[in-house]
Amino acid sequence: MAGLIRWQPTLSFLGRYLVYSLPPQSADIILVLAGDFYGPRVFKAAELAKQGYAPVVLISGGPYQRGTEGDYAIAFLATHGYSTHLFESFGHNARSTIEEAIALRGELRRRHVKRVILVTSDFHSRRSAIVFRLFCPGIDFISVPGPEPKFHADRWWMDDHSRALFYSEWTKIFGTVLMAYPKDLIGRLWGS
Repeated sequence: MAGLIRWQPTLSFLGRYLVYSLPPQSADIILVLAGDFYGPRVFKAAELAKQGYAPVVLISGGPYQRGTEGDYAIAFLATHGYSTHLFESFGHNARSTIEEAIALRGELRRRHVKRVILVTSDFHSRRSAIVFRLFCPGIDFISVPGPEPKFHADRWWMDDHSRALFYSEWTKIFGTVLMAYPKDLIGRLWGS
């Protein structure tokens, strides 16, 4: 038991490290990453837009039924009183965060954005910020994640869902981003 007590602060730190949240700032666009078109991500982005942090929310997502995830998110938000003129959908076939960043890179350049509020789930926010910095250089990404009520960063090892998310995110950070790409990209990650 004494060994676990000493490890708890380290384990908690590792869980909290995955959650990368900055104060919102004015931006050119709010970008919602794929994977949640009816929950905390879209509500967080909608509230940020309503508060005037950016003129538009771009909701990223793949095909879903007869449209895209973004189309369904916009319809969902409209049923909750948000004005649809705040939102646009960006459809793609990306199957990973890296593929999503690559798919969005051209669209962000086309729009001439310099600063983006990046909205995803809290447990996914650190890796998303890393990936978007690596694959969309020249754009300032401000991570403002939506809460994930089923991820407990301070005690992730105590429930199966949090534990699975923790291991998945850390594996992807190390395996996909840090070890799979050349050192010049790693240098950009750390700002050197």
